[in-house]
Amino acid sequence: MASSHSSSPVPQSNSSDAFFKKEMDATKHFRPVQSLPDVCPKEPTGNGGDPNNLCDSPSLVVDQHRWTIYHSKVNLPAALNDPRLAKRESDFFTKTWGVDFVDTEVTPSFYLPQITKEHFALYQQEITPREKVHERCKNICTPKDTFDRTLLHTHDKSRTDLEQVPKIFMKPDFALEDSLTFNAVLPWSHFSTAGGKGNRDAASSKLLQEKLSHYLDIVEVNIAHQISLRSEAFFHAMTSQHELQDYLRKTSQAVKLLREKISKIDKVMCEGSLRVLRLSLTRNNCIKAYNKLKLMATVHQTQPTVQLLLSTSEFVGALDLIATTQEVLQQELQGIHSFRHLGSQLCELEKLIDKMMIAEFSTYARNDLNRPLEDDCQILEEERLVSLVFGLLKQRQLNFYEIYGDEMIITAKNIIKQCVVNTVSQIEEIDTEVVVKLADQMRKMNFPQWFDLLQNIFSKFTIFLKRIKATLNTIRSVVFLVLDKNQKTRDLEDTLQKNSAKDSTVDTEVAYLTHEGMFISDAFSEGDLPPVAADTTSQRNTSPNSEPCSSDSVSEPECTTDSSSSKEQTSSSVTPGGVEMMISDDMKLTDLELVRLANNIQELLYNASDICHDRSVKFLMARAKDGFLEKLNSNEFVALSRLMESFIFDTEQICGRKSMSLRGALQSQANRFVNRFHEERKTKLSLLLDNERWKQAEVPAEFQDLVDSVSDGRISLPEKKPAATEERKPTEFLIVEGQKYATVGTVLLLIRIILEYCQCVDNIPSIATDMLTRLSDLLKYFNSRSCQLVLGAGALQVVGLKTITTKNLALSSRCLQLIVHYIPIIRAHFEARLQPKQFSMLRHFDHITKDYHDHIAEISAKLVAIMDSLFDKLLSKYEVKAPVPSACFRNICKQMAKMHEAIYDLLPEEQTQMLFLRINASYKLHLKRQLAHLNVVNDGGPQNGLVTSDVAFYTGNLQALKGLNNLDLNMAEIWEKR
Repeated sequence: MASSHSSSPVPQSNSSDAFFKKEMDATKHFRPVQSLPDVCPKEPTGNGGDPNNLCDSPSLVVDQHRWTIYHSKVNLPAALNDPRLAKRESDFFTKTWGVDFVDTEVTPSFYLPQITKEHFALYQQEITPREKVHERCKNICTPKDTFDRTLLHTHDKSRTDLEQVPKIFMKPDFALEDSLTFNAVLPWSHFSTAGGKGNRDAASSKLLQEKLSHYLDIVEVNIAHQISLRSEAFFHAMTSQHELQDYLRKTSQAVKLLREKISKIDKVMCEGSLRVLRLSLTRNNCIKAYNKLKLMATVHQTQPTVQLLLSTSEFVGALDLIATTQEVLQQELQGIHSFRHLGSQLCELEKLIDKMMIAEFSTYARNDLNRPLEDDCQILEEERLVSLVFGLLKQRQLNFYEIYGDEMIITAKNIIKQCVVNTVSQIEEIDTEVVVKLADQMRKMNFPQWFDLLQNIFSKFTIFLKRIKATLNTIRSVVFLVLDKNQKTRDLEDTLQKNSAKDSTVDTEVAYLTHEGMFISDAFSEGDLPPVAADTTSQRNTSPNSEPCSSDSVSEPECTTDSSSSKEQTSSSVTPGGVEMMISDDMKLTDLELVRLANNIQELLYNASDICHDRSVKFLMARAKDGFLEKLNSNEFVALSRLMESFIFDTEQICGRKSMSLRGALQSQANRFVNRFHEERKTKLSLLLDNERWKQAEVPAEFQDLVDSVSDGRISLPEKKPAATEERKPTEFLIVEGQKYATVGTVLLLIRIILEYCQCVDNIPSIATDMLTRLSDLLKYFNSRSCQLVLGAGALQVVGLKTITTKNLALSSRCLQLIVHYIPIIRAHFEARLQPKQFSMLRHFDHITKDYHDHIAEISAKLVAIMDSLFDKLLSKYEVKAPVPSACFRNICKQMAKMHEAIYDLLPEEQTQMLFLRINASYKLHLKRQLAHLNVVNDGGPQNGLVTSDVAFYTGNLQALKGLNNLDLNMAEIWEKR
């Protein structure tokens, strides 16, 4: 630590100029150097057997790695005053920081500039003239300086003499009565006469007396010296004392004369006027006291009046009276001892009114919602409701609507319960003693009974929501009235602020005239004053000689009290129901709070709709537990769906918002219905296809009527006509838009099933997308299953057919064509009932149409393939020889006639011609190949003639078939071109 002197550079001056360097005497400012104490703790001696020889402090050997409090005993001065140095330090720096300090070369600082004499040149130029002026003044004031030095010398001498006097005599609190002071001045030891010390004590007493006399002489000399120095001023003061006494005597006489004159003026001019003013002030004070007593009497009647108002449920009036009384207590009657507890009593009464209003509103809500649910939507006691709402708003009870919401939930439960009880009591088949629970009793109902019960519940809920809407609209109208009042108040304040600038000039002039003591009526005419000021002036000047205010008249303080208590201005407003209410200005509700409250009330109406829907959903789910709703037929489910859709629409019209719970339940039940509906019909179609023998079926008249109804442009199931006296016979073909369709019985039933799907979509629009998907699945299933049974010959194993004939193939193709004919109609039907965003689902019909066309094309190809294999078999054995026609061509013509006979009545003539053109092309290909094999050419030879005769026979027989007479066979293609 002692070696740290080199870490703090101190600038040193090497110049010997006295202007820059001041010598420092280190011996005057520093104490003598003392030796350092022993900083090392004592170590234990070699005598380890004696524990007393050990030091109590820690050992450096044992505790050298642990810091203790003994490490902090070395301080900085002890470390700097090193006793081991050979020589004593000569100055401050070597004494403080060691002998090596003066020998250390200090590096100049880069941040401090080098100061030279040139830096002080400007200062010397400025100070030199002043120094010359100072020297001249010293020469001029030499006598005074000499006198001052004389005085200073004399003063110093006197001061030296006074220093001989002990300081105890100079203390301001010097008093010999103090025992300590007395003992210090006169020690008792000097007056002791005990033993043989009498002579010595007498000498000491004499010496003390002389010393005190000497002190007294010094003080007297100094006092005389001070008096001599100020003798001139002393005599001057004595001289001016006589003049001052003359001045005081004259002044006293003048004051006495002035007081006499003022006393006379007071008696003559002021005493009477002041007495009049004093009496007037006393009278005014009496009037104020009288008015204050009347006000106290009125305030004293507050509690009985509030009790009377509460007995008639006048909560708003009671609250206004309490607020007015509180204001009077704080302003007019503040500090009245007899009313010290009235404020707290009124606060407690106000809290009681809050609870009473909450209870009253709860009772009103219960009575309003539990009224008999008849077709009556009148508001129950609208005046009472409006009064309650105003009172609750005044007390900032903004959550009162939650009470109404809780009552709505309870009432909705009771409505369903009461409807179930009433319905069950009218059904004799349900024994309420055996079946105790209402839910179990409800499940005993059949569909018509349960449907009537649901219809009754929905009608009750509709009336319930209408009543709630009427009540909540009344509450919202009250809130909007308060909101409108706030807006008008702000507009009025803005208008007053704008007019305040115009009135400031008149107010300033009135204040100035009042200050000057003039009457306003003297300065202004009544036409120049504002209306209020003019009225006030006229009232004051009606009887100028009368008294200011009689005892029976309304005094000014009383008017002030009335005005202060009537600060809560009211405005009349009429609710939508025609109830007139007075809205006070003391409803300190912000626009944001009122708007939020109005929104919450509107949200309460939405919640009422949700509550009704939720209770209806629970009612439906309770009935659906045993699968009751899933077992409904189409007509029953459609009726249920329409009833629920009607109720949903009514609630949306009443409340203005969609509730999704009942709609979701309906959609869920509709999905289950669609699944069951589709599974039943798909199973039915599967059974029909498995039992179909693919023979042409007769068409009953009801199916023809069904197709005719679709041809009129609408898809719907015709109503069953009453049985006629003569039943119409079934027809062989189904006539669709003038075309004959030979069908099987399965396809007729499939058309009816398709129309049932479309009719179900009309009855339940919400399931349009599901029905479209299920119908697409049904059509795809028919196409794939018919393909497996006919083209795949599955009917051989399923039904037991011996073979799949061309007639079966043609009939299957015609059935597929009939379904394809109805697909665009079905598509248009669904398109009209889908949302635009759902139009992408219509692509299923495009895929189905393509699949059906592909299936029809495969059947046509199958028919051509049958004849193609026949041609290959017969023409491969054909030989050009007599007789003509050959047996091969006769056999071919026979098979062609059978083919035509099988398909002509099933397929249209155009399709028959196209089919035989494809068969003829296959025939020509095989014949051409055989002729090339036999090397028969069109050269006019005998073989050419035989072939030509056979071809002519083939052509004649083919064109002789019905509908093929105009068929262009183009038989020249059988010959190869050369």
